[in-house]
Amino acid sequence: MEAAIEAILFTMGEAVEVSRLAKAIGQDTETTRKVIRNMMLRYEAEDRGIKIIELDKSFQMCTKQECYEYLINLAIQPKTAHLTDVMLETLSIIAYKQPVTKVEIEKIRGVKSDFAVNKLVEYNLVKELGRLDAPGRPILFGTTEDFLRQFGVQSTEELPSINPVKMEDFKVEVEEEMQLKLDV
Repeated sequence: MEAAIEAILFTMGEAVEVSRLAKAIGQDTETTRKVIRNMMLRYEAEDRGIKIIELDKSFQMCTKQECYEYLINLAIQPKTAHLTDVMLETLSIIAYKQPVTKVEIEKIRGVKSDFAVNKLVEYNLVKELGRLDAPGRPILFGTTEDFLRQFGVQSTEELPSINPVKMEDFKVEVEEEMQLKLDV
C-alpha cells in the first residue's frame, strides 16, 4: 500500500484527495489516512529530502524546506541545449555559410527558420554578427565560442568538409523535389 501511495503522490505532483487515494489502492479512507500519516512520520524522522503534507482532506508529496537551496542551485545552472533535427540543420547552414541571413537560411532549407534560429540564439550557439548592407538591413548570423566548445573544434575551419560528390547528389535531389512541387 505504501509503495502505491508513494507512487501516486509522486506522479501526481499535486494534492490528491484521500478518498481518491483509497479508491486507487482498494482500501477505505480511514485505513488509507492512517497509512499515509505513518508514512509522514517516517519521512520526517528519516534523513529524506521529501515529505508528505496534509491539505484539508488531501495529501501531497513535496520537498522538505531544508533542501530548497539545492533546488535553487540546480535551477541556476545553465540548461543543456536539446537540438532537434531542424535546429541541427539550421545550425549546420549557419556554421558553413556564416555570416548568413535568415532569408538565405530559409532559401536553403525551403521553409521558415525563425523558431530554430531564435532557439539557437537562446542556447548561445548562434549570435547576431551585424547587419547586411542591403535593403531592410537583415541581421547576419554566425556561430559563437560556445558552439566551438560544444562541438569540440577551435574554429569553423576544423568542421568536416562537405563531400563534393554527395553535394552534387544532394543538389540533384533538391532540384527534382522542386520540380515535383512546380508540377503540382
